[in-house]
Amino acid sequence: MMNRIIIVLVFVLSLGVTRAQDKPLNILLFTADDLGYEASGTFGRNIPDLTPNLDKFADEGVRFDQAHTNSPICMPSRSIMATGLYGVSSGMMGFMHMKKKVPTTMHTFQDNGYLAGILGKVNHSTPDMQFKWDYVHDYAELGAGRSPSKYAAFSTEFFERCKAEGKPFYFMVNSHDPHRPFYDPEKPMKKGEERPSKLYSPDEVEVPGYLPDIPQVRYELACYYNSIRRLDDTFNAVIDALKEAGLYDNTMIVFLSDNGSAFPFAKANTYVASTKTPFYIHHPGMKAGHVDDEHMVAEVDLFATFLDATGITIKEQTDGKSFMPLVKGKKQKDRNYHFGEIDYKIGGKATPMRSVDNKRFRYIFNPWHMTGYRYSNSNEGEILKTIEKDPEYAEYLEWAKMYRYRVPEELYDVVNDPDGTNNLIDDPNYQKELAELQQALRNWMVEKNDPALTMFDNRQDKKLVNDYMQNEFPTKRSLMPDEQLEEIKRKAELKKKNKAANKKAKKAKH
Repeated sequence: MMNRIIIVLVFVLSLGVTRAQDKPLNILLFTADDLGYEASGTFGRNIPDLTPNLDKFADEGVRFDQAHTNSPICMPSRSIMATGLYGVSSGMMGFMHMKKKVPTTMHTFQDNGYLAGILGKVNHSTPDMQFKWDYVHDYAELGAGRSPSKYAAFSTEFFERCKAEGKPFYFMVNSHDPHRPFYDPEKPMKKGEERPSKLYSPDEVEVPGYLPDIPQVRYELACYYNSIRRLDDTFNAVIDALKEAGLYDNTMIVFLSDNGSAFPFAKANTYVASTKTPFYIHHPGMKAGHVDDEHMVAEVDLFATFLDATGITIKEQTDGKSFMPLVKGKKQKDRNYHFGEIDYKIGGKATPMRSVDNKRFRYIFNPWHMTGYRYSNSNEGEILKTIEKDPEYAEYLEWAKMYRYRVPEELYDVVNDPDGTNNLIDDPNYQKELAELQQALRNWMVEKNDPALTMFDNRQDKKLVNDYMQNEFPTKRSLMPDEQLEEIKRKAELKKKNKAANKKAKKAKH
């Protein structure tokens, strides 16, 4: 009799496990905003207790040490995550919404019975302007995107709704940390913003080799570390909410940054510090504690991986491919290269850059250099201004000049020189490696119908490249959908109207 009871219990328990396994897999994609890999504890940095929760999560899951973003700047990067297509494939080559309709993660999962939710960075993470999220809270509701407790509260609300409706979820959680402005304890906090659980001083920072070690850099890095610590607080708060909801074990969790840190030679460029990202995965079928430093993976692979993990299919082909075999500790072929692209920043003219790297070398092509354009971006802080104006830092003027104007081509040994301080492009000892990467990049440009191909093939002809840049390279407006152009027009008209009203009010006051 006892044996029969045991058999029945074993059957019931195994049935429960089978049913649990049959539940649709949830997807939680957590992104950091401007987190550079060089500030991550998993890359061996000597920074005290900066990301303890992320480090623990990485140690317990699967960590990819050869992981990159493909277009390392805010909205273009997130468009690639959403579509599985490079910017040159989708047409979203900057801060553009979708002009030609292609499948997206959020729409696909919604169409397959999932609730699609998002916290933070909503505009930058929604390529299709007509798409409606099932659950959405943005910047102001999240304490300027810098309140761990608010992220936790909204996550809990979303998880409870999913359970109440009996639906799986695709949930994109976007921290606004550590994006500028960094947390400075000497300055007033934004409305709803919370204090990080730990603060850092300039003498605690580790200055990466791509930046000069001067007081202004150390001050900005210390504030940046404060924001990183709060990112870690936010991540932990969301994961705790997932566990408390009882959904942790049936959720695939992916953590990565949209691009590198907001400093010169990182974000909005194509260097290692621009594209390399902490990349951590939790999945019910993962090889726990596995560190993959062999295969190159990238954000372009996310959509295909999510489809593979959930068993959902689409008719269209993505540029990326699933890395699910790697999550389970297996090997994969054809993961030897990573491709990077920058075309349009949020403001200014086009600054097209292309990069390709294997695990040893990185090649960069900068056609915009040939126009004489002076590069600038919002990730500079006060660093460039300090160096360019203060005679005390004259020794760094060449560094600043390189940042402003570049050179047409660059080649770096990313193992021995990850900070890109020694350009090997003319070194006779590396011409074989250079030719291999140039050919790999050209093959990719041909396959993706990259509009920069003409400039690459004629890179020795400065006039031709300059003329092409001025007359034939796609313009911002040509890449934007009508809805976005209309929105820009409305905002411009409103700004003009408000300016006139303010001028009139000021005149009446006097």
